[in-house]
Amino acid sequence: MSQEKLIEVNDLVVEYTADGNIVHAVNGVSFSLNKGETLGLVGETGAGKTTIAKAILRILPDPPAKIRAGSIILEGKNMFEMSEREMRTIRGNKISMIFQDPMTALNPIYTVGFQIAEAIGLHENISRKEAEIRAVKMLEMVGIPGERFGEYPHQFSGGMKQRVVIAMALACNPELLLADEPTTALDVTIQAQVLDMMNNLKKELDTSMILITHDLGIVAEMCDKVAVAYAGEIVEIGSAEELFDHTSHPYTEGLFGSLPSLKSKEKRLKPISGMMPDPMNLPKGCSFSPRCPYATEECRNNKIQLAHLGGTHYSRCIRTGEVK
Repeated sequence: MSQEKLIEVNDLVVEYTADGNIVHAVNGVSFSLNKGETLGLVGETGAGKTTIAKAILRILPDPPAKIRAGSIILEGKNMFEMSEREMRTIRGNKISMIFQDPMTALNPIYTVGFQIAEAIGLHENISRKEAEIRAVKMLEMVGIPGERFGEYPHQFSGGMKQRVVIAMALACNPELLLADEPTTALDVTIQAQVLDMMNNLKKELDTSMILITHDLGIVAEMCDKVAVAYAGEIVEIGSAEELFDHTSHPYTEGLFGSLPSLKSKEKRLKPISGMMPDPMNLPKGCSFSPRCPYATEECRNNKIQLAHLGGTHYSRCIRTGEVK
């Protein structure tokens, strides 16, 4: 795997305005991704994962969203300093996104083949016929017969629609793929097939990926690095091995504790108590302190910085030195 850095997110801050109130969606997020790597972005609904992905593509609705601070460096260039025209050449070409719901990602009045060919034609200087030939190849690459090129989205099952969306995202061989919970709407069998296909295509096309998911099983299977998000912050980050074998942050511990295990003899799972904090009124200190079984007055009153545990492993917890 290449050690060449593809993208770097530095101190990203994103806010939304809702009825005159400020929603603190992303609060100083930083991470980087090398070429060919897969980063798993994990956390509960409302942690800011999709906002981070949309900020990378610069497709956040403005208003209500505002990028207040930070930078995103793609191959040495700050994307926040690029014109909209430059960004249009990057979207779908260098960076593509698989959206969460394939039902709404596809236009119901156009054939799936036309939609894939259109994406190719927008970014590459080729004839319409050549774009259609490429679109047929992309359909076949994701396991859909080429003769279904002229069919409409309603003629496909949920799993097939998701394959079409993946084909569209990969049509121009992007360097970075943002996959926003790409298998949430699928049953377990189809989910396994789609993930296996994505893994194979990623290796075949040498594509880097940021995989947004709730599922730590998918992370273990697919990801080289893992970033755990909570209340708009990265609370733990490292390689998959570091994070799974040496879990440090209490929130990450809680995520693992709420997973069923065939090895464990316990009859009940251990859910994380409480709810995510209101993003319009975040806690004064550590955002996880109201739910944390180890919280102290220092946690509740002071912002906690990411501490280095060794290697590429960092954790936002004052207990970091106490954890093996």
